[in-house]
Amino acid sequence: MAGEVAKAVAALDDFDVAYETNPMGTVIEADSIDELLAAVAAAHEAVDADRVSTLLKIDDKRTRDGRATEKVEAVERELGRPARKEREED
Repeated sequence: MAGEVAKAVAALDDFDVAYETNPMGTVIEADSIDELLAAVAAAHEAVDADRVSTLLKIDDKRTRDGRATEKVEAVERELGRPARKEREED
């Protein structure tokens, strides 16, 4: 599926959004709901398969501006280290 996921991610480049792909999905940030939904629709349509599943969770904090990276940075401040660890190979 990597090739199809890559098509979906590449489609996001046509929009004014920030994104980060991780092992479990892609986090997309936009300044407007219209831009976000257009980007998601383009990513969905970019996948060339007979069945496509797109899961969308919207976190719309309207009381202040912020970025998803700030959430990770807050956890890292609490930990006092990066919030990741590589598995040791056998």
